[in-house]
Amino acid sequence: MRQLIVENRQIHKGLIQLEGKDYRYLRQVLRVRAGDMISVRLPDGSLNNATVAKIDENNRCITLQICAATGGTITRGVQAEEISAAGTSGRVEYWLFQFLPRPQKFELIVRQATECGVAVIVPVIGEYTEKSSVQALEGAKKERLERIIKEARQQSGSPVDTRVTEPMSLEQAIDSWKRGFDTASGLLNHQNVAFVLSERDDCSGNLGGAVQKAGGLDKIKKAAIAVGSEGGISPDEVRLLEEKGLFVPIHFAVNILRCETAALYGIAAVQSMILGGV
Repeated sequence: MRQLIVENRQIHKGLIQLEGKDYRYLRQVLRVRAGDMISVRLPDGSLNNATVAKIDENNRCITLQICAATGGTITRGVQAEEISAAGTSGRVEYWLFQFLPRPQKFELIVRQATECGVAVIVPVIGEYTEKSSVQALEGAKKERLERIIKEARQQSGSPVDTRVTEPMSLEQAIDSWKRGFDTASGLLNHQNVAFVLSERDDCSGNLGGAVQKAGGLDKIKKAAIAVGSEGGISPDEVRLLEEKGLFVPIHFAVNILRCETAALYGIAAVQSMILGGV
């Protein structure tokens, strides 16, 4: 664990009270003791260190107190503050438009996208989406996705508050992407880039060329990638994304990838190209 994600409901009079799964993880997995220090990500996005002030075994509750000291936390490896510092300058907001696959695959995609720092995940109801996949995002399943995001952020140290939107039609998804554009400034094609992955090799788009045209890391503010479900994305859907959403169709010269592999592969490729080896 790189950081502990804290919610508003856990903060009382300046102290952080942890119960349930958080208590069990800290006590049984990390084996924290009074006086240990933990990196915590507060609801406002700030990263702080907190000291284990009290462990109540009877009520199964751990109380943390925010402190000013830095370093010396019980988390291992690269610390969350190092990740935040490295990614602060010129951060790009990444969006993933994922045509809905089966629930188990979508959960894996959400976990991996969160670890990669994707800000917004939009489940798209496409031509090949099964109705059961849409129904699976209702009620308790949505809460499960929130838990998956929290666990992925804690493990990866991601400072990005990843969120999954409600399922949308392709037209609604395109509108949601375009609403984030500053069209009045005339910077539509210079601060946002979007790509749709296709397994068909007749796509003429060039990932590197589009990123270079947009100005690279210094200019790009938002970047989106659209990935198909198990059946891929239909030619009509690719055309709609290209014409109405200004998505550049991209074909990677690799084997046909599973949708969960394609999402991770695509995110990594776009991020690497934008960062340019930074």
